[in-house]
Amino acid sequence: MFSFVKVVRYQTYLFFIFLCLSVCRSHGQEKNILQFSGLITSTNNPDLPVAFATIKNTSFRDQTFISNNDGYFSFVAHSGDTILFTSVGFDPLTYVIPEVTGDKFTAHIQMRSLVIELPAVTPYPWASYEDYLADFMAMKLGDDPVAMARRNISPEAMAALAQIVPRNADEIQSYHSLQRHTIQSNRYINQRMNNPLLNPFAWGELINQIRRGDFSRERLKY
Repeated sequence: MFSFVKVVRYQTYLFFIFLCLSVCRSHGQEKNILQFSGLITSTNNPDLPVAFATIKNTSFRDQTFISNNDGYFSFVAHSGDTILFTSVGFDPLTYVIPEVTGDKFTAHIQMRSLVIELPAVTPYPWASYEDYLADFMAMKLGDDPVAMARRNISPEAMAALAQIVPRNADEIQSYHSLQRHTIQSNRYINQRMNNPLLNPFAWGELINQIRRGDFSRERLKY
């Protein structure tokens, strides 16, 4: 008698389990299969598409799709499926496909762009803490701006800079212009001194060379 009651109880449990499975299957078969298509744009600018957004069907095996460069997508889904749209720089969006009579459905998905404020960053001219410490220890805080300016424009500092700093185009042009002016001016100055035939010192030196016999043929013999 006891075993018969247990068998009946097990059969009742199995009946309820099969009933639940059949109800779930019938409910799943009642879902309408359709072609879900659409265009993903930004809420701030409807003309700006959200390219390469990730689309996941959380109601059917987490199937994942990606929109194209223009924000367009198209895949097979069911009526009532929950679709999750995610993209970098946009707030995730959940969309539920409504019940439709046809086998196609098109939606316009608008995603809200995220505005992320980054913490402020202060750049420093030192590459490391050791460089900063070395510069800080080498600082001479006792000098006022006037003394520093005088030291920077001292003849020694200017001479040191002249050795390492190249001349710019204006300085080179001015130098060449000055050289040309000097050569052009010296060409017409003191023509008498420039001509050795009119120089009495040159004649005196020539006479002394003749007296010494600098041009003697015997001395020029090798």
